[in-house]
Amino acid sequence: MRWHLGYDLDEPLPDHSTLSKIRLRYGLSVFRRFFEAIVEQCREAKLVWGKELYFDSTQVNANADLDSLTPRFAVEAREAIQEHLAALFAGEEAKQENAKASNISDGPLAECLPADTSSPSLTTLPTVSTAALQEELAAHNAARHDWIEQEGRQQREVSGQYQRTADLRISTTDPDATPMRLKGGGVHLGYHTHYVVDGGKSRMILAVLVVPGEVMDNQPMLDLLWHVYFRWRVRPQQVTGDTKYGTIEIIKAIEEAHIRAYVPLPDWEHMTPYYGPAQFTYDAAHDLYHCPQGHPLRPFRRELKAEKVEYRADPATCNACPVKAQCTESDHGRQLHRSFSAAYVERVKGYHQTFAYQKAMNKRKVWVEPLFGEAKEWHGMRRFRLRRLWRVNCEALVTASGQNLKRLLRKRGWGRRPFPTEAVAAMPPASSQADGPARHDLLKSQRLSIAVASLASYGATTLFFAIQINPFYCFITVIHHFMLLTIDV
Repeated sequence: MRWHLGYDLDEPLPDHSTLSKIRLRYGLSVFRRFFEAIVEQCREAKLVWGKELYFDSTQVNANADLDSLTPRFAVEAREAIQEHLAALFAGEEAKQENAKASNISDGPLAECLPADTSSPSLTTLPTVSTAALQEELAAHNAARHDWIEQEGRQQREVSGQYQRTADLRISTTDPDATPMRLKGGGVHLGYHTHYVVDGGKSRMILAVLVVPGEVMDNQPMLDLLWHVYFRWRVRPQQVTGDTKYGTIEIIKAIEEAHIRAYVPLPDWEHMTPYYGPAQFTYDAAHDLYHCPQGHPLRPFRRELKAEKVEYRADPATCNACPVKAQCTESDHGRQLHRSFSAAYVERVKGYHQTFAYQKAMNKRKVWVEPLFGEAKEWHGMRRFRLRRLWRVNCEALVTASGQNLKRLLRKRGWGRRPFPTEAVAAMPPASSQADGPARHDLLKSQRLSIAVASLASYGATTLFFAIQINPFYCFITVIHHFMLLTIDV
């Protein structure tokens, strides 16, 4: 083991806390810097292509059970009481710590983290924007939830139209793990691990993020995209994902960046038993729709918050229509909604008929999924060993770093491991090799060879057990090992 790690036989080994407490000492940032340092070396080795990006996620079980779920209000009340008590006695604890610090004069200094040199320093560029515009931009950035900056934490204060299970119940074993429905059936506490994979032949992993199982895959997608875009200075021509990434917000952001969004769209045609949106024709010149019977649907109202326009037909015309049963059940006329970004959605629909889109979707099946299979089969990602969100992020970053390292070593070559330093030090100089065989000189070294040391330890162990069994066998064993040691030395 020392040989493989590069340590001499008499060299002191690092303390076990170097590995067992490294997460508490350095936190998630150091693991992210380590992952980025590996990706940087892959870029220097020309393993990152950057023209195509593939997004996907996989379910990973948490190291917790569903039986550990308890009401969230009880856990939050307990934490509030503990924080209140800690604030009450904070003054007394500070006085005790100051007294101890004054008595200890030559104690160890606080450990300082090394400077972060993996990311280039940010330089503020001159702009012509006004102070009011800068304040508005700063307020917008402060209100935005950055998934990478928040280390994958859920925005708990924002909830949709439904009540999430994690809003009401929390696991006491792993408070960050949330219930998720497994693809094979059943419910388990777990996380979602997101990968951003380069489209080059090496399939390098450019970004990793672990989020709770309740978070939809499309929520952290844009943050991961811009992180890869600016951190690795790549200019992708296309971005590929599955149907979960086919939201209007994502499509608009990608297309506005002059990147092709190769994502399937939801099946809006069969969401209801009535005529789907494809049955209506949009007239851009007059800004209205025509139904299958040729009747117009005019703009009724604009919903600025939802960024869409509602079109509605004349109620009297709809109620007298012979195909109303196939169109709508409302007495107020058939209505349709058109997003402000509908032009981008139509553009993505046009991609679906191209050969490049079909090639990207087929490539995605064999590009990202095998990496998840490799991580689960060879690197233990079927179930996280650690608990809490920041710890499982560290575990996922180490796994992805190992996957990238294997491809980097395949490019550079694995090489040959050197001989143990102790064996090299015991070799005679070149001038003395002519006096006799090299093995004879090696055995004449002042230090015992590794083989002799192993033989002696083996003989001592055998002697111990032999005494318990047979005294005569013990005597024969002692004579035998004594003769072997005399001959070798």
